[in-house]
Amino acid sequence: MTDFFKDISPLAYGPEGSDLGFRHYNPDEVFAGKRMEDHLRFAVAYWHSFAWPGGDPFGAETFERPWFGSTMDLAKMKADVAFEMFDLLNVPFFCWHDADIRPEGDTFAQSLRNFQEIIDYFGEKMETSNTRLLWGTANLFSHRRFMSGAATNPDPEIFAWSAATVKNCMDATHKLGGENYVLWGGREGYETLLNTDLKRERQQAGRFLQMAVEYKHKIGFKGAILVEPKPQEPSKHQYDFDVATVFGFLKEFGLEGEVQMNIEQGHAILAGHSFEHELALASSLGIFGSIDMNRNDYQSGWDTDQFPNNVPEVALAYYEVLKAGGFTKGGTNFDAKLRRQSLDPIDLIASHAGAMDVCARGFKAAHAMLEDGTLEAMRAERYSGWDSSGGKALLDSDFATIAADVEKGGIDPQPRSGRQEILENIVNRFV
Repeated sequence: MTDFFKDISPLAYGPEGSDLGFRHYNPDEVFAGKRMEDHLRFAVAYWHSFAWPGGDPFGAETFERPWFGSTMDLAKMKADVAFEMFDLLNVPFFCWHDADIRPEGDTFAQSLRNFQEIIDYFGEKMETSNTRLLWGTANLFSHRRFMSGAATNPDPEIFAWSAATVKNCMDATHKLGGENYVLWGGREGYETLLNTDLKRERQQAGRFLQMAVEYKHKIGFKGAILVEPKPQEPSKHQYDFDVATVFGFLKEFGLEGEVQMNIEQGHAILAGHSFEHELALASSLGIFGSIDMNRNDYQSGWDTDQFPNNVPEVALAYYEVLKAGGFTKGGTNFDAKLRRQSLDPIDLIASHAGAMDVCARGFKAAHAMLEDGTLEAMRAERYSGWDSSGGKALLDSDFATIAADVEKGGIDPQPRSGRQEILENIVNRFV
């Protein structure tokens, strides 16, 4: 044990509990035959919680953590603290990038040795912990070698380096029993068209993802391959802009049956969508997988990665998750970071505890709305004409036949109210 979280006791559920206790998140409460913990499947993001130093575009780091440094001993101390926090929160999952958990070596081989040693250390820690791996991923965006992309890089050696990195991260995820593997193309985009071959880069990205899927099957990994869409930041134009863009990409390369989406609230907002829009679209396309739960500052133009605190927003998101059938291998990963002024160990615990409570409140509201059935009944009634024999026949017909029927039958359709305000009022009864 380290003393980083000294004097902080494991959190527990209790409506009248301590300031750090859970008021709404009761992991054992059952909804539709499943425990709340198994519905929500919370995960801690290793990068923001233990690797991020508190910097921003206008200032240096503000956090002083005893494990910051580039030695293996410090990497293991970071792992010790991480698993202590997982135990305090009793969180079922965590997620990592390779660069979060191991120091960078002077060569690829040295970095790989560091990585494999930490993966073995994680395996030892997991033997005495209830926390499992939701997903692993490779950081192919932070180091300067990736400034022009990884899979889409104009230099074949960067493509090769990236492929080798993903291969080893997939091996490690498989070894630790991870339930998914995520690819996020942080630099898979361009700054200017003046030096960019869009067709070539798209072909490279498609082949890279095909290789990942092929390797998944080669090693017998049973988890899902997830792509996490994000617009603009950091590149001017990202090839994985949103769910619709990624689905078109998957269709082009024959991957729509192999790859699902890891959808982040903050990224949805940057794309000009709502979180629930992206979730509903992924579900309708059959590619919903997992979520990163955070929020953006709506007065800022970048991805601020704040912990969720808006119950109505969260409720609408979980409503779409439940409509999609809930999580199978996916879960709720807190891809969120402390504010630069939140310096103390207790802030790490409080931020996650509060977020888990907000999600629990939102989930309970979403479950109640779905159980009530009013929203779905009104949706079904709105489209009921398409369930009639005449409505069904329309889609099997043609313009000439339809026109003849309209002219003969004297059809005079009238608009019907969408009842948006009534629907919003119904939602507000629950949140």
